[in-house]
Amino acid sequence: MRSSTLVTVEQLQQHLFDHDWVVVDCRHDLADFSAGFKAYRAGHVPGATFAHIEEDLAGEITPATGRHPLPVREHLVTIFREWGINDSTQIVAYDAHGGSYAGRLWWLARWLGHANVALLDGGWQAWLAATNWTSIEEPERPEGQFSAGAPLVAVVDTAHVLAKYGDDRTVILDARNAERFEGRNEPIDPVAGRIPGAVNRFWQNNLEDGKFKSADRLRAEFAPVLGGRAPAQLIHQCGSGVTAAHNVLAMEIAGLPGSALFAGSWSEWIRDARRPVATGPA
Repeated sequence: MRSSTLVTVEQLQQHLFDHDWVVVDCRHDLADFSAGFKAYRAGHVPGATFAHIEEDLAGEITPATGRHPLPVREHLVTIFREWGINDSTQIVAYDAHGGSYAGRLWWLARWLGHANVALLDGGWQAWLAATNWTSIEEPERPEGQFSAGAPLVAVVDTAHVLAKYGDDRTVILDARNAERFEGRNEPIDPVAGRIPGAVNRFWQNNLEDGKFKSADRLRAEFAPVLGGRAPAQLIHQCGSGVTAAHNVLAMEIAGLPGSALFAGSWSEWIRDARRPVATGPA
């Protein structure tokens, strides 16, 4: 079995100790960067390794970047090898926040050209509810022989978004909640608001009872967002490029591949005060 979007708890149980399956725990807390590893140490899916969002799945922050810049590709390749990942490995990522952090690993693996990567549908909560099976042991795996290939996902930079915003042929889709999108509340970044012309789809709208909605439902819900445009005309963003990957994944599940991620997202956009900001209802 190989998957490029989702696996169920039952499927993971069947393959949990297959030599070419690697499970990665991506639990995290933006208010406490140590919380994810503490949770992992207290108990995780047996055989899972741990990915730190800030240290493993993001690059160095500079005055020009957002809060979670993309890591250097070569560095991420090294990390994948340390986790025991090979070119044929099925990667399964999970978290305890509806896939909002695991989606980052899903997107990054595809950015490295790796198709066999999926989220555990329902995440940590679904695993516990179905199995009540945890471990505190850290896995020992031989070093993998992973090699990067051509990206399977599209990424754009701030210059591209500056050139495209306001163009009716392009959709900029913001994955943050409505309060942050409208600038009514900004608990993380120093400037509130959104990119002018952006539309809003909160990433949690992809879920129902903690799991992804069906492909048909997601396709129907993204249709008015696209408004007849091709998925390649849609750019995803959020606060720092993490939860926006959830919308990218939802579109993949819906059979709408080809949309792009603005990796720097809002936290990079506001690094330059000359870039326009909108507030209020769209």
